[in-house]
Amino acid sequence: MDYSTFLDLLSKDTVPKELDVYLQALWWDARGNWERAHGLIQDLPDTKAARIHAYLHRKEGDLWNADYWYARAGAIRPAEPLNTEAKGLIEDLLAG
Repeated sequence: MDYSTFLDLLSKDTVPKELDVYLQALWWDARGNWERAHGLIQDLPDTKAARIHAYLHRKEGDLWNADYWYARAGAIRPAEPLNTEAKGLIEDLLAG
């Protein structure tokens, strides 16, 4: 799957089962359901989840919390726009 195919999946009424939990979270986020996205990711212990968690808190405007999760992911808060960050996260996850 590529980024364009992921975008096409946003027109579905339900989360596509072929997406792993990380991409499901970003699917929900892209559909405007921050709470659902956050609920999927918040308790996962790995760095991929921490990175998405950081992005979600940045999007929420909670920069202190976002910076905490970026640090947990071994990253720093990017200066790029949120939509650019989201696209990069999705592309990275799709690439494996």
